[in-house]
Amino acid sequence: MSTRALKATPTAWLIWAVVVFFFVNLAGVVGSVLVSSFGRRWFDTWVPDGFTTQWYGDAWHEFGLLQVISVTLIASGLVVVLSVLVGAPAAYVLARQNFPGKRLVYLTFLLPILMPPITYGIPLATVLYKFGFAGHLSGVVLANLVPSVPFVILTMTPFIEQVDPKIESAARMLGANTRAVFLRILAPLLVPGLLASAILVLVRTVGMFELTFLTAGPDSQTLVVALYYSMSAAGIRAQQSVDAMAVMYTAMMLVLLVVALRFVNPTQLVARVKEEPE
Repeated sequence: MSTRALKATPTAWLIWAVVVFFFVNLAGVVGSVLVSSFGRRWFDTWVPDGFTTQWYGDAWHEFGLLQVISVTLIASGLVVVLSVLVGAPAAYVLARQNFPGKRLVYLTFLLPILMPPITYGIPLATVLYKFGFAGHLSGVVLANLVPSVPFVILTMTPFIEQVDPKIESAARMLGANTRAVFLRILAPLLVPGLLASAILVLVRTVGMFELTFLTAGPDSQTLVVALYYSMSAAGIRAQQSVDAMAVMYTAMMLVLLVVALRFVNPTQLVARVKEEPE
């Protein structure tokens, strides 16, 4: 290897310095919250005076985390099921059919993903409150479907495009109807795509704050919204209890991300570029 290849430019050193600075600060913030959640008292010393797991039990009972986590799992599960049921057939139509305005339809599906949720969340919440959905679990589910269904469509489309249409044509020639083709031919081939879209929607819904915050009621708060209220609501609370709640939320998200990376291949989420027929 030449000496020239070993030399790093000032720009490269600057980029590495920024990256290291970012991760060091991130580790410091996360580490301080983690240590605080186990500390008895921590005021003006480098480490707490002692360590305990008491704050996790206090947070579990004080913030009603059993109900909060149950609501989080129920809402996320409903969003995943409904998004896949609606998004998978829509993705099939977009992958197999060419029609005028197809690019415009794609752009329409991209908007809820590209735009900050707060930009369309406020008018969406207004409509949901008007019809009596907001403030309940149904409002949380409906609000989260707005970005989740397009996410499933854009995730499933490349998987469907990778399935040769001749397989479907052969099944139809042998007498299979549309339902049989979808359930017996396409569904087994699309299991990786269905798993990928479902897990990614699950991670997105659990971590979605804006839409859930705008539409949740006292009995329909997910974990991330309950965490926000625990920090900002009136009253005196032990900081360690809030930190323990934050650690539980972070642990849940890390588990979901690990599961997502286990089943999702990022290279499969890139749609193939089809050649237009001459």
